Amino acid sequence: MKAYKVFNSDWTCRGFLYEVGQTYEEAVNPSLCDRGFHFCKDLKDCFSYYSFNPDNKVARIEAIGDICEGDNKCCTNKIRIIEEIAWEEVLRLVNMGKGNSGLGNTGNRNAGNWNAGDWNAGDQNAGNRNAGNWNAGDWNTGNRNTGNWNAGNRNTGNWNAGNQNTGNQNTGNRNTGNQNTGNQNTGNRNTGDWNAGDWNAGDFNTSDNNSGCFNVDEHKLLFFDQETEMTLYQWRNSRAYSLLCDVDSRPNEWIYADDMTDQEKSDHPTYETTGGYLKERDISKAYQEWWDKLTDDQKREIKKIPNFDTDKFKKITGISV
Repeated sequence: MKAYKVFNSDWTCRGFLYEVGQTYEEAVNPSLCDRGFHFCKDLKDCFSYYSFNPDNKVARIEAIGDICEGDNKCCTNKIRIIEEIAWEEVLRLVNMGKGNSGLGNTGNRNAGNWNAGDWNAGDQNAGNRNAGNWNAGDWNTGNRNTGNWNAGNRNTGNWNAGNQNTGNQNTGNRNTGNQNTGNQNTGNRNTGDWNAGDWNAGDFNTSDNNSGCFNVDEHKLLFFDQETEMTLYQWRNSRAYSLLCDVDSRPNEWIYADDMTDQEKSDHPTYETTGGYLKERDISKAYQEWWDKLTDDQKREIKKIPNFDTDKFKKITGISV
């Protein structure tokens, strides 16, 4: 299996020293987070375990022993370090756009990480030309705000519309977590009230991802309208979910002048002033185009989703598998 591995700047990983061109073997049965040489099939997944730092070494590897596979990482008892990957190539492999220096960007010319827009220097911006994170610019209308875009009072985070929030993107009151729309939540991304867990839509939950009230255990999910043993956390860390996140469903796409065809330049003469034009995309074909680009192995991964139902999958995505 060909894959990727990231190392410290001195080519060590978990105290073990590696060298390009060498093969290493351990007399163990590989076990994730326990025994064996760890690696990732997708390069961007490596940076869930290593910082996105150009001082780190990145290499193509080949797992030539027994392999233990997880959601986004694997391990083997025999590994060959094929070649080092230059950081310029790393940026091309982990980003979908152009001219990015961050990680996981789908837009262009981003210096931060996980941006869907363009020219962002911060992280996780969906718009353009943001210098902070989560669109952390100016324009506070409340009092004593140290974050940005706050409409309430005494907010220290960003995008808060309520009062006395210390997290980010809260619209309720007295939340200490992030992205809460309810009141007095200490977890993150809750829409209910008094939740200590994360991603709850109900109230008084200490666990995560629940829509009811007074729950201490994370609930299992329905897939294709049938019960499963999978939680939302497990789903979000699955390979199938990661593949589905690659569907390009953007309704519009900015086309730079250098990438325009002669016909596009004729149709959009203002490109000389704007540097390009905004192209409207037919997203009705987005899922089909995504499916056609998948490998046979990736298609099998999608069809391994619990309770996979071809008719319902087609009804939702338009894809006949």
